[in-house]
Amino acid sequence: MDDTGIHSNEIHVGASRTLGNARLLEAYRASTLRLYTHRLQAISEVPGFERLCDRAREVKREVIEHLDSYLAQFADNVERHGGKVHWASTAEEVCRIVVDIAHHSGAREVVKAKSMLGEEVEVNHALAAAGIRAMETDLGEFIIQLAGERPAHIVAPAIHKTREDVSELFVTHIQAERTVVPEQLTAIARRALREMFQKAGMGMSGANFAVAETGTVVLVENEGNIRMCTTVPRVHVALVGIEKLIPRLADLGVFLRLLGRSSTGQKLTTYTSFLTGPRRPGEDGPEEMHVIMVDNGRTAALADPKMREMLYCIRCGACLNTCPVYRKIGGHAYGWVYSGPIGALVTPELVGIGQARELPFASSLCGACREVCPVRINIPDLLLHLRSQAQEHAPKRQESLLPERLMFRLWAWGMRHPLLYALGTRLARWGQVLLARRGWIRKIPLFPASQWTKGRDFPALAPKAFRDRWKQLRGE
Repeated sequence: MDDTGIHSNEIHVGASRTLGNARLLEAYRASTLRLYTHRLQAISEVPGFERLCDRAREVKREVIEHLDSYLAQFADNVERHGGKVHWASTAEEVCRIVVDIAHHSGAREVVKAKSMLGEEVEVNHALAAAGIRAMETDLGEFIIQLAGERPAHIVAPAIHKTREDVSELFVTHIQAERTVVPEQLTAIARRALREMFQKAGMGMSGANFAVAETGTVVLVENEGNIRMCTTVPRVHVALVGIEKLIPRLADLGVFLRLLGRSSTGQKLTTYTSFLTGPRRPGEDGPEEMHVIMVDNGRTAALADPKMREMLYCIRCGACLNTCPVYRKIGGHAYGWVYSGPIGALVTPELVGIGQARELPFASSLCGACREVCPVRINIPDLLLHLRSQAQEHAPKRQESLLPERLMFRLWAWGMRHPLLYALGTRLARWGQVLLARRGWIRKIPLFPASQWTKGRDFPALAPKAFRDRWKQLRGE
């Protein structure tokens, strides 16, 4: 993989850029809060939602523990239904296979459905280098393609764009009339994309799930563009991460009930497509269906018993919407395709801890991401594991971290001396009288604590220490 476009170790720069942009901060805050609230409402209507999560986790555990046999079963069933399976170990191999299929089919235009895996391997760049025009057809992806950006969110790639931003992009790139009315903006995009659907010789998609039992690629969406990409062109290519498998068609009901509710707060997305091979006589659909099974670092995660759990992810984006860090710094600060808590896990595994050693530290470890994950990935625990690895790969002398190291050494020393620790907390409690208001400290004047309150408040110490409360409770 070409790592020149990976800037994950520059997360502090990206975070500062977002924190300094009030409009961007409000866009992230409002959008994530809306999605988070919709999720709460949606799951409250499902009796036994927690049991569904337990079942989904068990199914994913079963798949990942026996991935080799399920991959073989899926590939056999795809080819039994007339599809062609390709295997790709790296991003370069994925792009080479896609370009070869396009050349063989004579396609000069390709329409693409939303695919985070496509973003990961940078297939658009490979197609462009081969003289093939690739057009994103998901509205959010279409917007960021015009802007020359990467997705800012796993589910809602243009979450950071306002109506004014979109209008300006449409005026500049497709000579549309200026408007900020959402329905009119959607109609403009529809007209531009309709022409591409009619011209394209090849369509590409990702896969939300891949059913080993039947060889079926399952896709969920709200716009209908995926159905156009996978049925109108003569050739359909599906990029499928090897972790996307589920064993049986009967298991799909569990995941469909979880995915829509966890990602957008819907009972079910507007369209759910089941693609099992190319078209048969009397059917609509492509003449050829190619399924590219992609590794690109996933077997490395599989080989690590601690990180294997990362592969359970169904890309719902719920952890992004609840994460206080993502809400503040936004998706682009993470420096690559995947953002938020899951991005802080996925990126170091796929590109190497050296390229992304800062990401595991971009978390408060509050556990909110673990609480909302529909397959119960213990994200905070995995982040701590990656932090340990990151420290092993840290430069021997890193002057920028000297204050942090001194602070933690002082903390460790205090924790080993209970009387001094108790005295220190008592002095801190007295000292915060001038700073604390209603349980929060808005600004700490002393470095390095002052860096914390630049972008967030600090919780004030409780009026009474826990050890004092404990003595009182035991006495009672």
